[in-house]
Amino acid sequence: MSNWYNLSAEQAAAELKTDWLNGLAGAEVAERLREFGPNQLRERKLTPAWKIFFDQFKDIMIIVLLLAALVSGLIGEVKDTVMILIIVIINALLGTTQQARAEKAIAALKKLTGPQAMVVRAGQIVKIDSSELAPGDLILLEAGNYIPADIRLLKSVNLKVDESALTGESVPVEKTDEPLAGANVLVNDQTNMAFAGTIVVYGRARGIVVETGMRTEVGKIARLIESSEAEETPLQKRFAELGKWLAGIALSICFIVFLAGVLEGDNVFEMLLTSISLAVAAIPEGLPAVITISLALGAYRMAKKKAVIRKLPAVETLGSTTVICSDKTGTLTQNKMKVQSVNPFRENERGLLLKAGALCNDATSEIGDPTETALVSAAEDAGFSKKELENDYPRHQEIPFDSTRKMMTTLHRLTDGSYVAFAKGALEIIIERTVLGPAEKERVLAESRQYEAGGQRVLGLAYKKDQHRPQELTETELEFLGYVAMSDPPRPEAFEAVKLCRQAGIRPIMITGDHKLTALAIAIELGIAKSDSEVLTGRELEAMSVPELKEKVKAINVFARVSPEHKLRIIEALKSRGEIVAMTGDGVNDAPALKKADIGIAMGESGTDVARAAADMVLTDDNFATIVAAVEEGRGIYDNIKKFIRYMLSTNSGEIFTMFFSIVLRWPLPLLPIHILWVNLVTDGLPAVALSAEPIEKGIMQKPPRDPNESIFAGGLLMSMLGIGTLMAVGTLCLFSLNLNGTGIDKARTVAFTTLSLLQMAHVLNCRSLDKSIFKLGLFSNVYLALAVGSTIVLQVLVVYVPFLQFAFRTVPLEAIDWLLIAVVSLTPIFFVEARKLITARYRP
Repeated sequence: MSNWYNLSAEQAAAELKTDWLNGLAGAEVAERLREFGPNQLRERKLTPAWKIFFDQFKDIMIIVLLLAALVSGLIGEVKDTVMILIIVIINALLGTTQQARAEKAIAALKKLTGPQAMVVRAGQIVKIDSSELAPGDLILLEAGNYIPADIRLLKSVNLKVDESALTGESVPVEKTDEPLAGANVLVNDQTNMAFAGTIVVYGRARGIVVETGMRTEVGKIARLIESSEAEETPLQKRFAELGKWLAGIALSICFIVFLAGVLEGDNVFEMLLTSISLAVAAIPEGLPAVITISLALGAYRMAKKKAVIRKLPAVETLGSTTVICSDKTGTLTQNKMKVQSVNPFRENERGLLLKAGALCNDATSEIGDPTETALVSAAEDAGFSKKELENDYPRHQEIPFDSTRKMMTTLHRLTDGSYVAFAKGALEIIIERTVLGPAEKERVLAESRQYEAGGQRVLGLAYKKDQHRPQELTETELEFLGYVAMSDPPRPEAFEAVKLCRQAGIRPIMITGDHKLTALAIAIELGIAKSDSEVLTGRELEAMSVPELKEKVKAINVFARVSPEHKLRIIEALKSRGEIVAMTGDGVNDAPALKKADIGIAMGESGTDVARAAADMVLTDDNFATIVAAVEEGRGIYDNIKKFIRYMLSTNSGEIFTMFFSIVLRWPLPLLPIHILWVNLVTDGLPAVALSAEPIEKGIMQKPPRDPNESIFAGGLLMSMLGIGTLMAVGTLCLFSLNLNGTGIDKARTVAFTTLSLLQMAHVLNCRSLDKSIFKLGLFSNVYLALAVGSTIVLQVLVVYVPFLQFAFRTVPLEAIDWLLIAVVSLTPIFFVEARKLITARYRP
């Protein structure tokens, strides 16, 4: 049964075979718990650490390295095998540490079911653990209760429920016990139902439990979270492409060289070693670790800016975001009602109007129904303390608010012994109970519609002076005091944040469970939308096919009255158009969408545990503007990642060409596998990590988001890589050939090994900027890079001169003339790239 809201109280009780006066008996409860299970949400098993560790070995670059280690071992190169295995294991440990994040969304959802519930069983009122609730249980609710299951209300007395965490509704919902007409009524509009995970803020009720555990609305969200598979980030997609590309090159070169050598009559094992050397040269072994470290450093910097990253790839994803889908309540707005306009009917009664709002009121400025707290705050802002007012005008009698009358009236004793009654409620109700004439009533109602059209809530206030003894309190022939208009106002910082998003080419979209007019008013005020043509409601969305929604989302900037399922459809439609989607939110209703989005952003202060557990990033200050700072950091990180990819692939191509040209020339191998591993991990690795600390270039937020389909080789990377690689190979082989005939193979290899290492140190300086000269940047403006280059040169010197390292790397000492020639050749990439930057700058339009 799904449409419980269509049934009368008697029909609901009959459907569940429950005595709606005495509740269930003990035996019946036990039977139903066996049938339906406990009132708990199903937990999803976490991936064990060992599985995460072994998953690291599925990467195609790692597989090629493992094959290289195997073949090296078979041909007796044990040192090479050990070095490769150490590298692979270190990389796997790093990946495991960073990837092992807990899937706590379902566990957090469990906490939303109240720990205890008051039920009627066998005619007795008993308090039980909420997990022991069964369908058909009679339950009692009062202000302050967490609602532990989905409940059809049987008797409701002034009940108001805060459903903001479930639906996004900013104002507590007034509940009734009357059946509703119509099918497919949205959760937001099911006023005779109370849902698990929401809170009673006012009144009391008696109801019957209709759904428990995973069958509740919260349970449906839990299933959506389970079914929302983690999406690959743009960076992960690009590196999957890069890994396949590099592995393909490596295996192709290995096969060609091995086949050519064997056909020429060369030793099979020697050709295997040569092929392995080329495979190792083609694959940048340190790249996965450098990427991980770079993202971790970015996450650390973002945490200092109050954006905590839960998944490392999210750091880069932020930089490519094209759309930010934001919840309204508590994210773009303050989640706190505020009186925006006070409209006294008579100018001299403004103070009395504010006093009436504070006295005909059961809240304080901090605690209570949001509408009532707003009235108290407005009075206190005008200098009227609620505590002092209650002392001066003690309450003598009251008629509580109910959903039928839609008003509340209180009677207060004045200092002279007389009494005054204050009434508040829906303006159209209050004004009909006043002594105003028809023309005046129509004029006031017409004036108030401008506020309602702007998404504000309008409340009327009136009073009635009584004689010197209290009579039976009535709500007729009241004197109209005026009305107030209130709303949940935007966060002050949200205005600038939305503006900066627009400047950065990012489209902000509001997705909310709130009403259309309220959502549109906030969207127009913030600059998210301009007119109601940019608004789509959940009911309208429900009627659309997938292709229709895909076409519609390009012009819609506000989605109102939407359910969690709708949010998923919206995100899927946007992603089908090639958008990189970030979703912000703080409620339970946001969790599935947070997980489905390319990057989910949860609020840390006001957000639920569910939202935080499902998100990729958490804002610790709940500040929408923090997202903009995080986007800027993400763009800077991606720029730096491209810089060190440019560096690492250029140097790897230098290694490949060095080895390949030597084979073509029928020379001995200028580099051994151990040399290549050293170059790939130390000479490449340390400077590449230091490049990730390069300061963010100016104007990065004035550029549009990059194309999500942009290749990792975009921006001339391939040509640059080939050009610099060729230059490095020529320089290395020139010095290798100089020493090959005169001083022997060990000396020649030591010179080639050192030349290639120092060529890379020179080129890493080029990679700091694609268009700015290193002399303008300053050699020491990135201190980490200066230290990395200096440290790498020192390590290279140690490898050449320390005896046990000489044995491990098969090097010999070099003379001063060798170092001079190496230094001259090593500077050639700087001259080459600086000349290109100068020419490009001169002819740039």
